[in-house]
Parts: sequence; structure tokens; C-alpha cells
Amino acid sequence: MAQPIHFTLNGKPAHVSADPKRMLVWVLREDLGQTGTKVGCGAGLCGACTVLVDGEPTLSCSTPLADVAGKSVVTIEGLAKDGILHPVQQAFLEHNAFQCGYCTPGMILRACALLMRKPRATRAEILEHMEGNLCRCGAQVRIVTAIEAAGKAMGGAQ
Repeated sequence: MAQPIHFTLNGKPAHVSADPKRMLVWVLREDLGQTGTKVGCGAGLCGACTVLVDGEPTLSCSTPLADVAGKSVVTIEGLAKDGILHPVQQAFLEHNAFQCGYCTPGMILRACALLMRKPRATRAEILEHMEGNLCRCGAQVRIVTAIEAAGKAMGGAQ
């Protein structure tokens, strides 16, 4: 049964009347037009659907809508500000850290979560943190390089 759920989406109030058990990915894509959030495996194994909930990387394909009530959700559409890309987005472009691009939104959001907490993350920490996001195209080396560059751009230069 549909219920009103309120949360913040990309810095703006969002109000949805939906089944609270409905998965967040479908609400974002179908009800709120945030199609940058991708559906990969649908089982929480690939990370393509990663969004930030209160700054934490969250698999939206396995997160019921009720779990984000009163919280802040950020999708890939919410990262750029006033037409200026977030440093992680910019680094992904500069380092060609994508091929097909399907996993890219989830990768970027997971990387943002790490770098917001630890801009000086080591390569080993980046690899460990990004383990839950899969790239089937083989761009992992460029992805890690881009995350290192973004960390430096965000004040983590050593």
C-alpha cells in the first residue's frame, strides 16, 4: 500500500507516495527521473545502482524506499554544481576511467564517499573500498588512477 515518504534528493526535498518496500532504484528511475542510477544485477552484487544515503554508498537495488525516509540521497545527477563537475567526475573524464560507462555512476559515487572521508586514501584503501563495484569492460586500472587524482584535487595531495 502506498505511503508518503519524504527525503532529500540531490539537495532538494523529495516527496513520493509509494509502497515503502519498493526498492529505491525503481523509485529513483521511474518516479523521480534519476536514470543515471543504473540497474545491474538487481541483487546487490555489482554496485551499478550505488547512490549516497547520508554520505554512505548504498545499493539502491536492495534498499527499500522506507529506509531513506528523512535522509539525504545523492545520485550522479546531484554531484555537479552550477555546471562544474565534481572532482571525481572530472578525474574520470581526464583519465578515461570508463568504457561502456554503465558502471560509472556507481563507481563515482562510491569513490566520492571514500574521498569525502579520506582524500589521502592509499591505492590499497581505494582497491578495498571499490571492491563492491564491478566493471566488466576492464577499466579498473584507469578507475583507480582517476580516484587517486581526484583525491589529490580534493586536498589529499601528499
